[in-house]
Amino acid sequence: MAPRANWKGFLRLSLVTCPVALYPATSESEKISFNQLNRATGHRIKYLKVDADTGDEVPNEDIVKGYKVDTDTFIEVTKEELENVALESTRTIEIDEFVDRSEIDPRYLIRPYYLRPDGKVGHDAFAVIRETIREMDKVAIGRVVLTNREHIIALEPLDKGLMGTLLRYPYEVRDPKEYFDEIDDVKVTKDMLDLARHIVEQKAGNFEPDKFEDQYETALVNLINQKRAGKPIVPKDRPKGENVVDLMDALRKSVGGAAAETRSPKKPAKKAKKTAHGQKEMLMPIAGKKPAKEAAAKKPTTGARRRSA
Repeated sequence: MAPRANWKGFLRLSLVTCPVALYPATSESEKISFNQLNRATGHRIKYLKVDADTGDEVPNEDIVKGYKVDTDTFIEVTKEELENVALESTRTIEIDEFVDRSEIDPRYLIRPYYLRPDGKVGHDAFAVIRETIREMDKVAIGRVVLTNREHIIALEPLDKGLMGTLLRYPYEVRDPKEYFDEIDDVKVTKDMLDLARHIVEQKAGNFEPDKFEDQYETALVNLINQKRAGKPIVPKDRPKGENVVDLMDALRKSVGGAAAETRSPKKPAKKAKKTAHGQKEMLMPIAGKKPAKEAAAKKPTTGARRRSA
């Protein structure tokens, strides 16, 4: 079952309109997450919203948004006032123009979403818009309001649906000159380029996401399993960076190393699982209890004993 839609409204190309729903295309819910605990009691830390001057807790219904003008002055803005800033993109993604994919600077990309027809009507209109974008080999640019903000959204065909990628505004992208101006102008010799190019050619491949493993996530799973089993935690040696004395010598040695990797048989890529199982399923179950995934669904009992390293 698909997750709950982040946004519902209409997709419009000129006079062609259809109801659509926008869903997140990615998720980080399967990653290991931690809670903050009181070291002395083992209880979870609870965050309270308090008045900065009085220290009294403030209920949610008494909290409003405010824009800071100076140190002690705020302009209060109510929820109703924000809702009155009515934009058409609150309910409609109007396609404004079509551009080449290559024209979109990667720095402007924020996050992907899936766009599909909402309900049983509008599939014909949706298909017309989707196939028009596909046939023209373009990216459709529109606007959509999410989390009380209007975003630029780039729409591209993906299977039977559309992928919508939120884009940043120019003022959100920092000027690279602030970071790159102090880099020395170095003249790279042809010999160095030839050696470096040879390394690249030996390491050339195709991007296959299934080949990559989140090593840090795996290390977290191993750490948690070791602590649950009562095993001692032994710190591993950290990799040390080495100073490059002779760049040409380092390039030559790298060429030899890359060649050795090419000759050695590579481990076959892990096959993608048919279902979206997360790393948490690798956690070992506690003796006498259900596996971690089932146990996580139940609310933990208050004052549960902790296992320390």
